[in-house]
Amino acid sequence: MQKKHVLKLGLPKGSLQNNTFDIFKKAGFTISAEERSYFPYIDDEEIECILIRAQEIARFVEDGTIDVGVTGKDWIMESKAHVAEIAELIYAKKGMRPVKLVLAVPKDSKIKTARDLEGKRIATEFVNITKDYLKKYGVSADVEFSWGATEVKVPKLVDAIIELTETGQSLEANNLKIIDVVMESTPRIIANKQSLSDEWKKQKIDHMVTLLEGALAAEGKVGLKMNVSVEKLKEIVGILPALRKPTVSMLNEKGWVAVEVIVNEVQARKIIPWLKKMGAEGIVEYPLNKVIL
Repeated sequence: MQKKHVLKLGLPKGSLQNNTFDIFKKAGFTISAEERSYFPYIDDEEIECILIRAQEIARFVEDGTIDVGVTGKDWIMESKAHVAEIAELIYAKKGMRPVKLVLAVPKDSKIKTARDLEGKRIATEFVNITKDYLKKYGVSADVEFSWGATEVKVPKLVDAIIELTETGQSLEANNLKIIDVVMESTPRIIANKQSLSDEWKKQKIDHMVTLLEGALAAEGKVGLKMNVSVEKLKEIVGILPALRKPTVSMLNEKGWVAVEVIVNEVQARKIIPWLKKMGAEGIVEYPLNKVIL
């Protein structure tokens, strides 16, 4: 009996979980998990999923427990795991943007730069990254691991924190100010190096990445279709922002063509009224799941 091919996929449990499931859905993979389950269902019999804290995924990918995983660049660096980075997926809990790992202190603190941390106490989940950051400035400080609620520890328990933020609102709410950005982080697809030497697994990973990148490329974009008279074609095409050049095809009705283009959704709402005013007819806007570049 032929051995069944299976790719073991690690997905981040926690703040990135829902957005990760959404991106996979747009890529064509439906994933669902019971509230307390760590083994989600995926509608691909060649993939087995496991939900793990993002902090741990790189380590399990490195040792081959899982073949491929999704975790942040920050946790890859923090774990110092030797893994292959396959692709960058730019999305976060609150939007399609990187998160920042920042150095923050109370607003009335005398600490103005990283060099002012000499002899100070810093709380963070990212102990290794913080130590490397301080080494870059030749600073010696007490770095302690934070088990959570890091923002509330300053100034009574520590002098500064190094913490992830998307918007900075939580820091602001705790009367903290950012004095430096240690790094920006985005989710990455990482793979076990031995798994990549397996021809079937490498192809499966490559195909999955193509679909995920296509789903992210389609975020915020829509397709527009319209009918345009040949007389007005040049003028109308001139105002269309396109991923490439608009697709123009002949219609059965003489003197008319169909024009199709991909644009940003924000652009669509601005140009559709102008397209109608300029004589375009039968304008249709439609959503996109994937754009394969």
